[in-house]
Amino acid sequence: MRLGVHIGYAGLGLSWQDQLELVQTAERLGCDSAWCAEAYGSDAATVLGWLAAQTQKIRLGSGIFQIPARSAAMTAMTAATIDQLSAGRMILGIGSSGPQVAEGWHGQRFAGQLQRTREYIAVVRLALSRQRVQFEGETIRLPLADGQGKALKLTICPVQDQIPIYLAAIGPRNTALAAEIADGWIPTLFSPEHIAVFEPHLKEGAARAGRSLEGFDIAPAVNLCISDDVDRARDLMRPFIALYVGGMGSRKRNFYNQLVRRYGFEREAEVIQDLYLEGKRTEAMAAIPDGLIDLVSLCGTRDAVKERLELYRQVGVGTLGVTPVAFTAEQRREQLTLLAELAG
Repeated sequence: MRLGVHIGYAGLGLSWQDQLELVQTAERLGCDSAWCAEAYGSDAATVLGWLAAQTQKIRLGSGIFQIPARSAAMTAMTAATIDQLSAGRMILGIGSSGPQVAEGWHGQRFAGQLQRTREYIAVVRLALSRQRVQFEGETIRLPLADGQGKALKLTICPVQDQIPIYLAAIGPRNTALAAEIADGWIPTLFSPEHIAVFEPHLKEGAARAGRSLEGFDIAPAVNLCISDDVDRARDLMRPFIALYVGGMGSRKRNFYNQLVRRYGFEREAEVIQDLYLEGKRTEAMAAIPDGLIDLVSLCGTRDAVKERLELYRQVGVGTLGVTPVAFTAEQRREQLTLLAELAG
């Protein structure tokens, strides 16, 4: 099982220099990959280019590029550019984002996401293969039939023969789609104890593609805090979980809330969401059961974390991407160092 580090949104919480040093620490520790995110602040592409110039070996992943933010062709251009800048270290993580960001920030309707994602990845792959891009789908048509466009091909060549494409997904159908058309899958609030929740969908998707899950990279993004003070470690996990379960999306459409319900926390998920949407964030954080925190985080004593690392391995996680959670940059680097030691 490989280790990766997620630095989150660049320039938020830590300084740019702090985040760079975290990635450089990960590289020295032998971590496989570093990932950065985007929502409606810093974009991930610029950060990856910046990291490429100041690292040598660690792979660089978009965690994630938002589909509504870029055309498929633009995503292919960006991935190819970063692959060249990094001498072949690009990992292309993409995802739908959510309706509030897609419609409120990017002005893109959040509808038909399965077909949109399927066609988007098909066009990205076509462009990265440096074929002329001609595509006739339900959501993407290239070139436009009634315009002056012509079928073009990418003018630069990626270093990698095939840049790996990872899909961020947690819903049943999107999870199946990841196993069908992507090289890896990035789930959030992943619980290895509940791998059975995901396995049928992963197998369904792989079967549709006529392939096995051998070589398919399960790459969850997990928050990390190693500490003998278990209650304190859990408390550091609460803001993130409350945000995602309670406020990431609307009451009608919150994928993370639905996932936690599938883990068996139906009543708790409802309470957390109600409190969060009422503006009672402190109460929402307090309502998160310790058991849920332990399922979706890597937190607790060294022995507890080491035991859970083995569980991630057993369920087939190929890349464990962690976000060290601490108050200072130095403490985050220390967390990552501890994890690397425990992972052996």
